[in-house]
Amino acid sequence: MNYQVLARKWRPSNFTEVVGQEHVVKSLTNALAHNRLHHAYLFTGTRGVGKTTLARILAKAINCENLQDFNPCGVCPICRAVDEGRFLDLIEVDAASRTKVEDTRDLLDNAQYAPNQGRYKVYLIDEVHMLSGHSFNALLKTLEEPPPHVKFLLATTDPQKIPVTVLSRCLQFNLKRLLPEQILAQMRVILEQENIAFEVAALKLLARAADGSMRDGLSLLDQAIVFGAGSVTLDDVHAMLGTIARQPVAEILLALANQNAAAIFATINEMADLTSDFSDVLAQILQILHRVALAQYLPGSVGQDFDGDRVAELAAALKPEDVQLYYQIGLLGQRDLDLAPDQRSGFEMVILRMLAFNPATISGPAVQPVAISAPAPIPGVATPMAQKHYPPASLPLGKAIGIEPSIKEAPLGRPASQWMDMIATMRLGGMTRELANNCVLESLDDKACTLRLDPGHLQLRGAVAEEKLQKALHVYCGKPVKLIINAEKITVDTPAKQLHKEREDRQQAAVDAINSDENVQALKEHFDARVLSGSIEPV
Repeated sequence: MNYQVLARKWRPSNFTEVVGQEHVVKSLTNALAHNRLHHAYLFTGTRGVGKTTLARILAKAINCENLQDFNPCGVCPICRAVDEGRFLDLIEVDAASRTKVEDTRDLLDNAQYAPNQGRYKVYLIDEVHMLSGHSFNALLKTLEEPPPHVKFLLATTDPQKIPVTVLSRCLQFNLKRLLPEQILAQMRVILEQENIAFEVAALKLLARAADGSMRDGLSLLDQAIVFGAGSVTLDDVHAMLGTIARQPVAEILLALANQNAAAIFATINEMADLTSDFSDVLAQILQILHRVALAQYLPGSVGQDFDGDRVAELAAALKPEDVQLYYQIGLLGQRDLDLAPDQRSGFEMVILRMLAFNPATISGPAVQPVAISAPAPIPGVATPMAQKHYPPASLPLGKAIGIEPSIKEAPLGRPASQWMDMIATMRLGGMTRELANNCVLESLDDKACTLRLDPGHLQLRGAVAEEKLQKALHVYCGKPVKLIINAEKITVDTPAKQLHKEREDRQQAAVDAINSDENVQALKEHFDARVLSGSIEPV
């Protein structure tokens, strides 16, 4: 007695039985209803989502003698011939095994002849992306202007490899990956019809393992039935897939919330007897953390693919910030798991990292913030601008620095360091800062700010830079101030020159400090060492 696998036995024979591709089914049935059939269809999507099945149903529907609500009837001679694989006008081609241009030409030579049984001669080319470039070129003309009795149905898992000239001639449908809930529902229907005992928890695990493919899910279901001697139980599925139940994974997270390292490693020892695939364990932890984060921020958004009570318990036990931290650590650990000496030690290090980086694990008295004093200045070296403290950006600048709207007139010949402080306080950037750094302040009162710019730097002047500088002065002064820039020779140092001198002084101080260091002198004396020019930078 020949056994037919579930994936073939329960393959949909009409549009109504197709699971999870409603957007494609609706388009095809509407095309049949309004007699607007395209001459070339392209079905794309991952493996096992129904590309070839939909193509066969469409081939059957356009030739069916008695459509039922635009569904093939399944009982007419044509429908039966298609189901039994003996319909002469449905030419199925596996492009993976017929990639040569000669095969394509032989195929198209028969396209000009009228169909034998049905209304249309249908060419179903599976894995069409495997055709060679010459084969695609041979197909182009016929694909664009086929005889009225010919339809092309193409299917592929990799549409990126198909030339755009072919894509533009086809009506393309992208089939979606199936949700675990959809695969689970179909499995239940099949097992009930087959009178096979099952546990819903086992089907949930199989549906997740199918990874969006109905065919993969039914193949796993076939394997589970054989493994379980005619029934599908959770323990058998765990043993077959080499996975562990989610209960120990949830126990690890609960122990992690309580910082109970002993309980965590006791659970890991128990899991080691069940599985050696700790990458799967880590993946399950990440999945649960994802569900927990959703439950914390969007209650009610957690689906039914995992125990909702357990998710709620973990959401209450774990802090939201800890969930994010654990997820990030687990994600990086999953990437590096293959680099560990073995998977278990790599997994244990990920768990230890989660314990170590949790602030709650710090023992002893509360850690007080440490006041860090500024380093002692080097004699003769000006304090760098980076060490100065400026008000936070969240405050209005005028109020943050304590400037009232009314200001006093600045005397002529104001020191350049005052203009440097104003530039730093106004937080200028880009070309605006360059313009200000190459100017000196002549005068500042409640009506105007007069600057002097060396004629050699006139290229820095620009409408945008001057407008931004005027706005910054407005905020600094607390009232509108007119900006006047005079092009005159400058005899004093501009902020740009002062900054350059400061950098040179710091560099020279760093070089002198290295050359006078006792350790460096000893290295030079005993090992004939030398300091590489240009390798010294000030800290």
